Amino acid sequence: MSEHSLSDTIYVTRPYLPPLAEFLPLLEQIWDSRVLTNKGPFHAQLEARLCEYFEAEHVALMTNGMLALSVAIDAAALSGEIITTPYSFVATTHSVKMGQLEPVFVDVRPGDLNIDPDLIEAAITPRTSAIVAVHCYGNPCDVEAIQAIATRHGLKVIYDAAHAFGVRYRARSLLSYGDFSTLSFHATKAFNTFEGGAVVVRDGDANVAVDRFRNFGIADEVTIPAVGTNAKMSEFNAALGLLQLEHFEHVRSERRRVDALYRAELGELDGLDCLPIPADTEPNFSYFPILVGPEFGASRDALYEALKQQGVNSRRYFYPLLSTLPMYRGLPSAQEERLPVATRAAQRVLCLPIYPELSEGDQRRIIETIKAAR
Repeated sequence: MSEHSLSDTIYVTRPYLPPLAEFLPLLEQIWDSRVLTNKGPFHAQLEARLCEYFEAEHVALMTNGMLALSVAIDAAALSGEIITTPYSFVATTHSVKMGQLEPVFVDVRPGDLNIDPDLIEAAITPRTSAIVAVHCYGNPCDVEAIQAIATRHGLKVIYDAAHAFGVRYRARSLLSYGDFSTLSFHATKAFNTFEGGAVVVRDGDANVAVDRFRNFGIADEVTIPAVGTNAKMSEFNAALGLLQLEHFEHVRSERRRVDALYRAELGELDGLDCLPIPADTEPNFSYFPILVGPEFGASRDALYEALKQQGVNSRRYFYPLLSTLPMYRGLPSAQEERLPVATRAAQRVLCLPIYPELSEGDQRRIIETIKAAR
């Protein structure tokens, strides 16, 4: 039985919210206008602001990150097989499956746990129409190599960038790569709108398709040429997003502080590897994953339980591996021997608490628990 009560439990993340006093005037504007959804004024403002922030021509707001990816897949007009990673949250592969497409898994790289471009080309068949890659933990995929492969084979590139808000790579927004990048603004993310998401679109015609698919497939009042969904963001979420954007650099700075202390205290422990920050990257510090090896002295799951006993909720992101789930394990590409790096990472990974309001005292409680578990 844990000696800690719910009141002093440390969760793996805690949503950042701006001061309520700053949000109330925006709510009053919504009450005055009676515009609650269907691309109202706050929705239009947030799309415009995010276009500037992401250095993008087109941004389409969505109800959540999974619908953002599903809409991007529909707008890309894909068919057949989609090459993707087994090491992600389940929404990635479910979006592929729900688009009536077959996921084809390839392994990830040990250095960043992103899809391995060296394995993508060998997985391409005449049925392949796209690559759906994930910027895992917000760390950039090898976007140049992936784009080169896609160009050679005439494939679309969709990035599940749910973790990558505000990340820059080689002095450029990471979201500007690929044909589509999709985001989640869920409460657990570094940038949240309570619930929400977005699609960053490179091509104007594709943006028209995205807009149509997020609005039931409707083109105008009397024309419905496609089967779509209802994925529009509400005015409440958009208004919060405008306010959150003003606070994001503060959020990033506080997350950087937490990240730095973990690296300083845990980076030299035998059998415990802190995933490095890639070169040429300005990260958002969304997650702090560690990989627990046999030299540590306790298994990953034993460390998870030791932290839980001290009122610290860590998470095994991402476990179980997507290729082991019942709806995917029968795929030829899901065989464990084809995915050794992802399999090993799923067995070793543990994400530690990281959020702006995590105090140094609570963080040191986490660190001391980890050291004592060896």
